[in-house]
Amino acid sequence: MADNRVVQGRMVTPKKLAELVEGDSVMDAEPISEADRDCPDCGGDVLSVGYMPSVTEFVTGYKCQDCDWSERET
Repeated sequence: MADNRVVQGRMVTPKKLAELVEGDSVMDAEPISEADRDCPDCGGDVLSVGYMPSVTEFVTGYKCQDCDWSERET
C-alpha cells in the first residue's frame, strides 16, 4: 500500500498525517492504513496512523479524508 494518501485534497505522508492529528510535530510515524469506521461528522473515509509524539508515548491517530475531524487514542 502506498505511504502517501490524499487528505482534504492534499497529499500527505504518514508523518504529516500524524502532525495533523496531534496538532504538533511528531518523532516518527508508521504507514497509513484505512480505519474500519466512518467519520462521525461527514460519513467520509477515515485513515489511521500510529505515531510517537514523544520518546515514551505511542498513539494511534484517526483522520477523516474529507473534513477536519480527527481523534487520537493512546
